[in-house]
Amino acid sequence: MIEAVILDWAGTTIDYGCFAPVQAFIDSFFHFGVEVTVEETRKPMGMLKKDHIRTMFQMERIAEAWRQKQGRDWTEADVEAVYGQFETKLFSILEQYTTPKPGVLETVAALRARGVKIGSTTGYTEQMMDLVTAKAAEQGYAPDCWVSAEQVGGKGRPYPYMIFENMKRLQVTDVKHVLKVGDTVSDIQEGLRAGVISIGVIEGSSELGLSEAEFSSLREEERTARCKKVAETFQKAGAHFVLQTFSDLLTLMDFLPNSLA
Repeated sequence: MIEAVILDWAGTTIDYGCFAPVQAFIDSFFHFGVEVTVEETRKPMGMLKKDHIRTMFQMERIAEAWRQKQGRDWTEADVEAVYGQFETKLFSILEQYTTPKPGVLETVAALRARGVKIGSTTGYTEQMMDLVTAKAAEQGYAPDCWVSAEQVGGKGRPYPYMIFENMKRLQVTDVKHVLKVGDTVSDIQEGLRAGVISIGVIEGSSELGLSEAEFSSLREEERTARCKKVAETFQKAGAHFVLQTFSDLLTLMDFLPNSLA
């Protein structure tokens, strides 16, 4: 029996396409004269934000661009400097990206009606989450608890500790009774390392990287091809299940008792 579903935030339950952090990362590197691509920016998505920046610096092209612009290799001080810019830029736009994705409110309500507890993990900091949770709640979305990396000694995704802290607070009896739902590879890895059922959602995900309008405007064959690519990425990362939409979680819940028998 599933006791709890632990959800990611941006790209999974709010901020269709996960655009707020992407723009902030791009602007932060550009502040120092280094242009990064959307693809490079999205690759580490879901990680603790300083780890995300550090991972971007470790990309060969970005490291070389930094070297050319700054005349030296990047350092941890540069990670902190870019992160300082990231915080400033993200806070200036974050309120605009807290709208629940289609189907989230209805699905969460249906899960609760079944007695399922709703937890959440995030790559955002405590201060960011104070704003995000307040704005999301105003629009009807409020999980039973949320955990940031700061609450588990700074060990964010892909470490499993945010999931374990959710389980502790929600008093879940077994990792086998937990679903983790996210929209990035690091979400999938977080779930796998915690030993829970790890699920990826395609539509509205950072991995897909499209706004709702952009996704709707695609021709059917292109939409299918892009969704297939995301599904393959999640499957390669080890996802137990891949859902087309967040609402498909309810159908999966009906299937799970038989699949876990």
